Amino acid sequence: MGNGDLLTEAERAGFALLVTTDKNIRYQQNLADRKIAILVLGNSQWPVARRYVERIVAAINAAAPGSYAHIEIPFR
Repeated sequence: MGNGDLLTEAERAGFALLVTTDKNIRYQQNLADRKIAILVLGNSQWPVARRYVERIVAAINAAAPGSYAHIEIPFR
């Protein structure tokens, strides 16, 4: 299943938000007509990402249908 199929199925299932670490998703997919919000995390390593939980939660709370947000999280 490709990203486009994943987004379509997530929308069909009623998901409002996709959290991913795929930094290229905005270039690989046409997000203009999507209903699902997309949040890209710059790092998937929990010991590092957990220091950014407040930013992640704020981005989730601010997500609107069709929105795109990226949280840069360094790899250290």
